[in-house]
Amino acid sequence: MKSLTQLFSLKKVEDAPANTFGEDENDREQIRITYYQSGFAASVKATGKPIVLKACLQNLYMSFEDQCRKQKLEQDRLKQPYREEQEKSRTELKKSEAAIGIYEKKEQDINDEIDQIKSDIIEVKRNPDKFGIEDGKGLKAQFYIGLFLLLPITLYLLVFYISASYSAFFKEFSNDSLTAAIFDADALTNSFKASWLEGVLVITIPFVFMGLGYIIHMVQKSKGIKNVFRMIALFATTFLFDALLAYIIEKKIYEFNKTTESSPYDLNIALGESEFWMIIFAGFVVYIIWGLVFDFVMKEFENIDKIRAFIRGKKENLLNLEKFKTEYINKINDFKEQIVTINGKISELQLKIDGFVFPVKEYLHYHHQYKEGWFQAINTEIALPHKEKVELLEGCENLSEEHLGRLNLIDPDFQHLVYFKN
Repeated sequence: MKSLTQLFSLKKVEDAPANTFGEDENDREQIRITYYQSGFAASVKATGKPIVLKACLQNLYMSFEDQCRKQKLEQDRLKQPYREEQEKSRTELKKSEAAIGIYEKKEQDINDEIDQIKSDIIEVKRNPDKFGIEDGKGLKAQFYIGLFLLLPITLYLLVFYISASYSAFFKEFSNDSLTAAIFDADALTNSFKASWLEGVLVITIPFVFMGLGYIIHMVQKSKGIKNVFRMIALFATTFLFDALLAYIIEKKIYEFNKTTESSPYDLNIALGESEFWMIIFAGFVVYIIWGLVFDFVMKEFENIDKIRAFIRGKKENLLNLEKFKTEYINKINDFKEQIVTINGKISELQLKIDGFVFPVKEYLHYHHQYKEGWFQAINTEIALPHKEKVELLEGCENLSEEHLGRLNLIDPDFQHLVYFKN
């Protein structure tokens, strides 16, 4: 039997092309024949004994493995896919590291912005002028003074318009006193005694004037000629309403005091009566004062609220920035996990590259050639009864399967087996 080392020496590695074990098709066919012949010759010498086949297959495997380790060019070819995969992994690693750098820069920018916003929230309370906001301390004093004045004026208007509207629409005069016409202490009580609708009408009329005052305040916020005409229309409406109340009240007083010689009451008579103008000014002028004070109080409140609005806006920005920061941190953690996975993959591939690749399919091909030669020798060269020959072949087959089983090479679903470097 030829030595197994000679089987791998048919062609020097240095001259080998990229075919398996560095052989061209003719050389591979020669190796196949040599394996067959070697198995045939060994079987004849050992009379096909399974125990000898076991040793031969073990030597065959060890010799084949040793030759694999020595075939540098072939090993480089077999390891090339692992090197390419490793390069792809390194490229992915660089991309992940670059992404981490980008998101860390974004996170740092957000942290700087968050710190600046927190500083602004503290600073705006100390120095609002720095942010274009008037000093809140003076504004608060003006606001509370205006509010203090607005409350009694509002109470006055409630009393005046409740009394005046009751006198104008429902009251029957029993004296000619102007004071009794404008300030009737029992106006609200008497109106509700008459009916609840009368009471609701009397008590809600003052809020009509206050609503007009609020509308005037809102209209003043906008600029333009249209808003000027709207303001004039609102003031004219209020004045006409007061004039109508004054006309009706003065008419009732006139009718109460008239004689047979008195002229019928008309607008000319009303305009000439001082009581008519007293009623108007007692309502309309005070209403104007109320509107100006109300507008002043609202503007001061808006100025005070600028600091609060500024802080609210900054806090909303903080919430949005915190959301972005959380997203960036999650992205960074994801890429860090990818880096750990990629580094593990690179290390695993490096172990494969540092080890050696065992060509399983190639080995099985030569293994079966050797076994075929062994079995052929049993069938043709060894004289045994048919039954004993069949038993011998079955024993050799079982031993061959056992040998491949120990190597985990029975029906393998992989082309190559990688032995890591220890």
